[in-house]
Amino acid sequence: MEKFIVKLENEMKKAFEAAGYDGSLGRVTVSNRPDLCEYQCNGAMAGAKLFHKSPIVIAEDVVKQLGESKVFSSAEAAAPGFINLKVSEAFLTEYVGEMLANDKFGVEAPEKKQTIVIDYGGPNVAKPLHVGHLRPAIIGESIKRISRYAGHKVIGDVHLGDWGMPMGQIITELKERKPELVYFDENYTGEYPEEPPFTISELEEIYPIASGKCKSDEEYKRCALQNTKELQEGRRGYRELWKQILKVSVTDLKKNYEKLDVSFDLWMGESDVDDLIPEMVDKMKADGLAYLSEGALVVDIAEESDKKEYPPCIVLKSDGASNYETTDLATIKYREKEFDPDAILYVVDKRQELHFIQVFRTAKKCGLAKPETSLEFIGFGTMNGSDGTPFKTRDGGVLRLEYLLGQIEDQMFEKISENKDIPADEARKTADITALAAIKYGDLSNQASKDYVFDVDRFTAFEGDTGPYLLYTMVRIKSILSRYKEQGGSVSRDMKDFGVVHPALLCGMPGKNVFRDMAGFSQMIDEAFTERAPHKVCAFAYRLANDFNSFYHETRILAEPDENKKAAYINLLNAVLEMFECCIGLLGFEAPERM
Repeated sequence: MEKFIVKLENEMKKAFEAAGYDGSLGRVTVSNRPDLCEYQCNGAMAGAKLFHKSPIVIAEDVVKQLGESKVFSSAEAAAPGFINLKVSEAFLTEYVGEMLANDKFGVEAPEKKQTIVIDYGGPNVAKPLHVGHLRPAIIGESIKRISRYAGHKVIGDVHLGDWGMPMGQIITELKERKPELVYFDENYTGEYPEEPPFTISELEEIYPIASGKCKSDEEYKRCALQNTKELQEGRRGYRELWKQILKVSVTDLKKNYEKLDVSFDLWMGESDVDDLIPEMVDKMKADGLAYLSEGALVVDIAEESDKKEYPPCIVLKSDGASNYETTDLATIKYREKEFDPDAILYVVDKRQELHFIQVFRTAKKCGLAKPETSLEFIGFGTMNGSDGTPFKTRDGGVLRLEYLLGQIEDQMFEKISENKDIPADEARKTADITALAAIKYGDLSNQASKDYVFDVDRFTAFEGDTGPYLLYTMVRIKSILSRYKEQGGSVSRDMKDFGVVHPALLCGMPGKNVFRDMAGFSQMIDEAFTERAPHKVCAFAYRLANDFNSFYHETRILAEPDENKKAAYINLLNAVLEMFECCIGLLGFEAPERM
């Protein structure tokens, strides 16, 4: 189904051509002066140079051609050459009715279905999820859902850190604490125990201690490096111990991601591409693209158009060990072979930009990625506390994600419990749903690349640009629909009755704005997909919520005496609710039945 804004532009294109001007000048945008008009066209300004006429003359010529338009109810030329437009109520209601009769509110299937891999820049195993893991999880999840809704095939990969120095550090610390474990006996040939020799709590305590020792104890660090090397070279006991580390960690990670309603198609890690590295490195050498520099194997990535210097990409360290660049390059090679993707998106901290410039350029230069594969760095900003610094606990530590979720769930429970009609168990479930909405909307409503302040009080408020405000609006609609059904009414998706609505409803701006918001849905989806921008969905939903609530406060709905109008209002509310449900689904949360 053709986008609403495109229909408006087609009408303007015809008017420009009928007036003797270039139809391409008929571009239409939403007005930035809603007090003057709903849409505007500035094509006359651009046409002045082309046709050597005053822009106001061109604008007036075009406006004359719109006199009989069924698309616009009014078109006015304004100095120095703007064309101010208001859309016809009949045309608007007809479009929205058709849109709601289509699947996905009229969003068309793409001309070419893309295969997209999303790399969430996952956590290191053996470490608990903390607030720093929140952004890649929920931004990546939303981009995945938006991309699928837009009609594309999407593969989400957590991409765990499971193969580097942290593994050697954990093995080293375990060896010091439990040297009797059979994993450390090089002569052991029997079966290894099925049960892991540690719990997730022990692992989470071991890793920071081991990491700290490596910074202060050179001998300990040497042992950790050696154990890392032996693990990667295939020492049997270390490999089995590593598998137990993975099993315990991934089980815990899945539980925590499930609470966030975040899922992955693949639970792969750096280790999964280890066997691809030797062949990849040999080819880089054979092609003359990789060379030794101070003992390390590197690939130059500098390009003539660069405005600053970029260091070479280190493919292997001076001791021959792989690093993050190595495994990221091998992972691109794997994904190209297995999925033949059109795009690979990396949702990671924006401070890693240099790393990905090096990796992307090396992948293209060395033929690991096809020339047409889009490698995209979606760098996100920092989630800060009220003091403007990265979000921490009161004692300055990194806050565990499950603790943050718990704090906000408790805060929402207190607010929702103020409604004495809701039983405690329902209030707790509603609090959990609303807390997740508060967190996700609070994050996703910001442009991903920007830093933002995680303000718990603001994010959990029932007013303003927040997740709870959006859910409260949906619950309000659910309540009205429920009462209508209790009165014997039935809700329908048949929008033929919209025609009886617009004379009374759409002449008032609140009602008309609701229809105009809905008409822009497919355009929003297109922008959110192409720009990888969940904040576009948030902005759309917030605008629709505001306009709906203005309509609600100014319109008698259940008290409307005209049954036809009432039925049309109810169907409109049902359609708005369905659109809200779609939006929050794309953002990764749901709505309760009441609040």
